Amino acid sequence: MTLRIFIPRDAGAVAVGADEIATGLLDLAHARDVAIDLVRTGSRGLYWLEPMLEVATEVGRIAYGPMTPDDVASVFDAILADGPHPLRLGLTEEIPWLKRQTRLTFARCGVIDPRSSDDYRAHGGYKGLERALAMSSEDIIDDIVKSGLRGRGGAGFPTGIKWRTVAHAGRGQKYICCNADEGDSGTFADRMIMEGDPFMVLEGMTIAGIAVGATKGYIYIRSEYPHAIEAMNAAIAVARRTGYLGHNICRSTDSFDVEVRVGAGAYICGEETSMLESLEGKRGVVRAKPPLPAHKGLFGKPTVINNVLSFAAVPYILAGGAQAYADCGMGRSRGTKPIQLGGNIKHGGLFEVAFGITLGELVDDIGGGTLSGRPVRAVQVGGPLGAYFPRALFDTPYDYEAFAARSGMVGHGGIVVFDDTVDMARQARFAMEFCAVESCGKCTPCRIGSVRGVETIDKIIKGDRAAENIAVLEDLCQTMKFGSLCALGGFVPFPVLSALTHFPEDFGLAPSRLQAAE
Repeated sequence: MTLRIFIPRDAGAVAVGADEIATGLLDLAHARDVAIDLVRTGSRGLYWLEPMLEVATEVGRIAYGPMTPDDVASVFDAILADGPHPLRLGLTEEIPWLKRQTRLTFARCGVIDPRSSDDYRAHGGYKGLERALAMSSEDIIDDIVKSGLRGRGGAGFPTGIKWRTVAHAGRGQKYICCNADEGDSGTFADRMIMEGDPFMVLEGMTIAGIAVGATKGYIYIRSEYPHAIEAMNAAIAVARRTGYLGHNICRSTDSFDVEVRVGAGAYICGEETSMLESLEGKRGVVRAKPPLPAHKGLFGKPTVINNVLSFAAVPYILAGGAQAYADCGMGRSRGTKPIQLGGNIKHGGLFEVAFGITLGELVDDIGGGTLSGRPVRAVQVGGPLGAYFPRALFDTPYDYEAFAARSGMVGHGGIVVFDDTVDMARQARFAMEFCAVESCGKCTPCRIGSVRGVETIDKIIKGDRAAENIAVLEDLCQTMKFGSLCALGGFVPFPVLSALTHFPEDFGLAPSRLQAAE
């Protein structure tokens, strides 16, 4: 009998010892002459339980975690004896945190071998592509429109409209660009899916290529993601070898190929036009719009630019789930959102759920509150440019429009939690400092405004004419919001003004009525 054991190769799991556990397990099995089949998967996203080992049994996979290399021998004994162990978590699929999710995009992540296209197909992979190859371009796009899929990178623009624009841009060379420059603090969903289910991203990009008439795709990955880069390159090689990329994919008349391009550490290259500049070998600087990338994008050609999670949602939709996808969510926010819980939180990880769940449920119920055990004071939603929400706003549904109505944004789905020791004036300063460091420098409101913002907040913190300087800061935020060329300078006012509005006492002002009511 051969034991089938699963250990993540996900960067988050590797960072806390997954490789050492895998090596120790192989060595122990060899020493005891026990046959094992060790599969290195992605992560299930329960990061407080990583490294989490799973073993296949007749009733399903049994999980153990969080493990250390010192636990290998005792866990191995428990597996062989099918006996109790302090780290035994029971059936993986019955773990409450995982069972409560609606996993459409992340259904295979942590389950399959990300290097095996056979494993991917065995778990429903490539069904969407096979269906797309038998459909017209317009029918494919109609499915995307019907699903209600919106860009998962943060902007929330309807994906189907973007694809239709490129499809109608005439004949000739077109491109598909996958923006994997995941630079927002507290976000890791793109990395998880690239490391745990890379074929799904390639399948989604290929379907997009067929739909709009593009034959070439690029995945732009940040240099800080070496494991994701390796995983995507490995998947591309397998897909080419098995006929899912290249000329006449799946013996059809359609051709499509993909290459990985690695960024150089610039946050601004997460902005789509800066990414295009970088892909063309230029300095990552924002382009003025119009023209839109859908009309004149990479190398001046019509280009579809979507986030990793947008492309990853496409295979499920094309496999026949357009209406099922649309049935999830609320209002104009359809489908599921992979939410990333981080910061000072007890249960940090990835939680995929339909739009509509409240912020309070995510932080208190699912996240378990703070790791420090102190009260939650604020959460930042949507990355370093997202607004800070106090507990009084925890009834906000996780929905694009609901957050916008309260001067916030969903962004890429990151939620960073802070306890009551946080100084919100310094958090506001950090937002301006971050913008000053990461600005491409093309537009004055962002390049100069962010530096002046840091200087002004420093004066406020020191108590130097605080009321006057707060007025200056508010005016500066309006200038940046409406005068910046892109979202970097334009969104910095969100964290600054939300901190000022909801936590005025940290700026030397009287507490707001909102805080007093809390």
